Amino acid sequence: QVQLVESGGGLVQAGGSLRLSCAASEYSFSLNSVGWFRQAPGKQREFVASITSGITDYRDSVKGRFTISRDNAKNAVYLQMNSLKPEDTAVYYCNKRWEPRWSWGQGTQVTVSS
Repeated sequence: QVQLVESGGGLVQAGGSLRLSCAASEYSFSLNSVGWFRQAPGKQREFVASITSGITDYRDSVKGRFTISRDNAKNAVYLQMNSLKPEDTAVYYCNKRWEPRWSWGQGTQVTVSS
């Protein structure tokens, strides 16, 4: 079972930037489509961005502001977040883009103040 560890979150003012990182414990991570998801308080977890063999996909609300990338040699995926908005506040997670997914990591908290 792949273990996922997210990091890089924090408190930032609106308009600021953060870079999230996700490290996976096994090589099989690099063989899969992977993505970032987020869960705001009281809301369901939602898709944010994914990367598949270099092809990226984003939810509409983050297009042009977020960039997903990966380093297969390091079993890692990243999310560069620019022009952050208060509505981006959530716990961010990485995982397979599609079911069945690995067990979720602890996530990393992103808080954007207005």
